[in-house]
Amino acid sequence: MNQPEHLATFIQTIHESLLDNSFVKISLGNYKGAEEQLKNIYIKRVLIKKEEKLSFTYRYKTRDIVKNFGVAEGIGLIEKALQEGFHIATLFSTQFDLIIEKINQKTVLRKNASTNPNATSLEHDKAKNRLIKPQEKPYLHELKITDEEGNVYKNAQDKYRQINHYVEILSTLIKDIPTQNLLKVADMGSGKGYLTFALYDYLTNVLKLEAEVTGVEFRPDMVQLCNRIAQNTGFEKLNFVEGTIEDYNSIGTNILIALHACDTATDDAIYKGITAEADLIVVAPCCHKQIRREIEKHKASNELDFLTKYGIFLERQAEMVTDGIRAMILEYFGYKTKVFQFISDAHTPKNVLVVGIRNPKAQQKNPEILEKLKATKAYFGIEYHHLERLFQL
Repeated sequence: MNQPEHLATFIQTIHESLLDNSFVKISLGNYKGAEEQLKNIYIKRVLIKKEEKLSFTYRYKTRDIVKNFGVAEGIGLIEKALQEGFHIATLFSTQFDLIIEKINQKTVLRKNASTNPNATSLEHDKAKNRLIKPQEKPYLHELKITDEEGNVYKNAQDKYRQINHYVEILSTLIKDIPTQNLLKVADMGSGKGYLTFALYDYLTNVLKLEAEVTGVEFRPDMVQLCNRIAQNTGFEKLNFVEGTIEDYNSIGTNILIALHACDTATDDAIYKGITAEADLIVVAPCCHKQIRREIEKHKASNELDFLTKYGIFLERQAEMVTDGIRAMILEYFGYKTKVFQFISDAHTPKNVLVVGIRNPKAQQKNPEILEKLKATKAYFGIEYHHLERLFQL
């Protein structure tokens, strides 16, 4: 068999492996072509929005580039790559491995035993084991996330993923707090209630816990809508109340949540959680205007003026300082703190989550933390932090 016939056989075998679902992956190596720093290409089968494609990972010396192609186009690119610089390629299938290699101007074709006898999933938008399933969830239908059969609407896919991501994060945090008694949960600034409904569903129907969940929202139309949906779907211990975070009576709350509470409203939420001795406080701060204004007053008089003269750096610094002080105050009152980034939605793609888990055994009101707080304020030219003022520290 001559060189063109070897290549034709290799390409034909790729077609056949895709048809009989034995295809696993392809690797191309020993590159001697003209593209600088290109080393390998790795190809796998993926499903993107229900359409089968071939995903190419182009591996360069210092970076990887991923591109997805239709099956026919992808196979054509594999053939072209073997003609223009790659000297070896391996088709991995569940039945065998097929290797084509150029050695001393000759092309060799070898078939070996399969190194991947188990078929791999071709899912790219892989169907995850979602904590909140879309089927048989009337509230998701009333919130216009799914149709009557439980299929997620195309324009609601991001919101559905966001709901599950949020519940997944909370599921890991809830493991660290007592849950044997009635859990009282307050979701501050609950909006249309997507996440509030999902959390109630998860606590009561997945974890089988006894829970009362209250959504706090200042817009009366949202409160009426959410209460109607809760009643229609039989969520007896889920209710929504009209009001502000500042005015809400949080006494007895076990879990307090505030996502995207603007500026000092996040401090109001943390204050409500700490004074209630909540076991878990979770906030995703939004805006950091109060501390930004404090820093702006003194931005030309400290060592950080080379940063603070730029608006974008000033904003980022205000965010870190604001949330860092919040974490410090949580620790002062005996909370173990976590600060991490999570993905939200298209409008707020990245957010910082500040978490406080109450530790009854931790030392409370450690004076060293207050000294650190005082030094931090002095360094950044901050007269006061709103949360600090609420506690009169």
